[in-house]
This record gives sequence, C-alpha cells and structure tokens, in this order.
Amino acid sequence: MSENNQNLAELLPWSFTHLEWLNDTEEALTTEDGKVVKIYELNHNQDDAIMSSWAKHFRNHYCRDYEIDDLRRGCGLTRCEYLKQIKFPDQRERPGPSVRSADFGEVLVADYLEFRLNFTVPRTRYGNKVNKNESPKGVDVIGFKMQGDNHSQTDELVTYEVKCALVGNSPTTLQRAINDSSKDFNLRKAESLNAIKQRLRVSPQENVAVIKLVERFQNKADRHYREISGAGAVHATNTFRENVITNANCSEHPNQGNISLIVIRGDNLMRLANELYRRAADEA
Repeated sequence: MSENNQNLAELLPWSFTHLEWLNDTEEALTTEDGKVVKIYELNHNQDDAIMSSWAKHFRNHYCRDYEIDDLRRGCGLTRCEYLKQIKFPDQRERPGPSVRSADFGEVLVADYLEFRLNFTVPRTRYGNKVNKNESPKGVDVIGFKMQGDNHSQTDELVTYEVKCALVGNSPTTLQRAINDSSKDFNLRKAESLNAIKQRLRVSPQENVAVIKLVERFQNKADRHYREISGAGAVHATNTFRENVITNANCSEHPNQGNISLIVIRGDNLMRLANELYRRAADEA
C-alpha cells in the first residue's frame, strides 16, 4: 500500500475483506470499437464476519460510527431507526431501490480501485445527502495515485462512472457509463474535486494529508498528471448479457488513449445489497 493510501486507511474504520470474493474471470471481451473490458465475478457468501465487516464499511460511508449518537440526538430514534429512516435509501419506496443499487455499485468500484489498483479514494460522497433517496451529483468515483512525495507527470487521477442492473435487463449499462464518463473529463471533474475538498475540510486536521492529495490534482495545466477515464457496469448474473459489452462504443470519448472499462457480475446482488443495509442498521 502506498504512503498516501496508508494515510487514508488510517481514517477508515472498516476493512476490505469482502474483496476476497471479487475474482478476475479472465474472459476476453471487447467493445464495438475494440476496447478491452475487464470482467470480474463477485462470488459472495454468508460468512458472518466478512458480511459484518462489509456492512460496517457501508454504514460509515453514510455516517461515521462516532457521529451517529450526536446526529440522532433530538430525533427520538435508535441508531437503527435513524439509519433506516434518515440516512439509508429506502428498500421499497421508489426511487429508493434504484438509489441503493447505484450506491452499492459505486462503493464496490471504489473499493476495487483502492484495494486492487492502489488508488487513494476519498469517501465523502454519501454523508451529506439532503434526500436519502437521491443520488449525489458529480463524478461517481475519483481516485488518486502519486508515484512519490514530489509531483510527477506520471501521477494518476482516475474518474469512474458506474451504472447498475441488479434487477431487470439493461443492455446499455456500460454504454451509459461511457457516455457519462465523457462528461467528467472537464468541468464535472473540477467541480467534484472541489466538493471533495470542501467536505474534507469539515475536519481539516484529521484529513490534512488527503486534502493535500486532492489539491495536487486540481490544476492540471501547471502540475500535469495522467488522467484515466473509467466506466463500469455492475450486473446480477441473470441480468448480464455479452452485448452489454460488445455493443458499447468509446469512439466519441474525449480521453481515447486512457480509458478503463470493467464489468462486475454476481448472483443475487440486489438481495446482497439489501442484506448489507439491513446489517449496517441492525449492527450499528
């Protein structure tokens, strides 16, 4: 793990043992314009220790454990009730289920980038939602990788857009992620970097290392770096079809030379997401 990842990991009250379930299928599939797509299988089970750790990980994206009692004070709610009624997307009331699906997929891709590809990925996106049943605006996932203590043109920033089909067929998930990734390349990236820094500055002493890391990537003109544009699709096994990949096309993407594409699929992923939210509330 890089020094920057170590700095961030010290702030995260969770572990990433669930990524042991994420396996490279080594399938060779390409988009219509010849881009290679990495395909992963999420082979999860009901291991209580891993599921509890993963649920804690999920919970802390919306509300850090040390904040829950302060935040629920005045509401007359238990921790479980506060999380279910105020913080977590609804399981049944629309559009709550689709927001759950989207949040699940985005967090999973963020975990992949951080602990498989060694990017530092700040987790600030979900904690300040005004409406629990809305997805936050801006880039879905942003990660950083520095090659050393000093700025280098080989430092990397990755932006990822993620689309999910945990229930129901959706053959355009990867294409929609590619289309949204094109929008990230200029203005949306700058806005999202600024939003991350603003959220981190709520506790500036705690987050000083990550704030400095974000600042390193805010001015590409003066401090050049490599920018990777990512698009991901997360599918339940029964909603995935190969044409999700083979019909996708990146030819109009503005960052042609640096595109990263992944698909993650697994059995009963909506049921898995709901179980994670249930545990996250019940075990708070």
